[in-house]
Amino acid sequence: MTVSGSDIPPCLIFIAKDGRWYHKGAEMIHRDFIRLFYKNMKIDSTGQYVIDWNGTLCFVEVEDTAFVIWGIEYQEKTEEKGACFLIRLSDDTQEELAPETLSVAEDNVMYCMVKENSFPARFNRPAYYQLAEYIQQEKGVYYLPISGKKYPILMRREKTRPS
Repeated sequence: MTVSGSDIPPCLIFIAKDGRWYHKGAEMIHRDFIRLFYKNMKIDSTGQYVIDWNGTLCFVEVEDTAFVIWGIEYQEKTEEKGACFLIRLSDDTQEELAPETLSVAEDNVMYCMVKENSFPARFNRPAYYQLAEYIQQEKGVYYLPISGKKYPILMRREKTRPS
């Protein structure tokens, strides 16, 4: 059975652009619940954020992106792995930055894709400044250098949600 976005009831959950979760206007403070909701979240074919709880679906109102990058750390090259950036996400997980997905939108807000390129994520201001220390410019193009490779940072004008 295919369910369209209009058939899915609201969860009455709102995720603000800073990554804070609200239910019926009250901030959600129990991280265990928030992590559980993140774990069961997906984006449907219409671009709507949906929580699938044991087969019951409800949509989440999201101001910008559900995932926010709260911190970033450069990791030097090791024998097992090349240099990379680790990002700390609003679901209390950490993963390697996918530098090929970096983009900047209106108001110089930086984004990338997370969770195996399944979700867009917004950098909060401190994480953006942490990454900006490494960004370079050449011939008007901004890029992130990692292990001798230059990853261009795309300028985007469209929505952050996939279509």
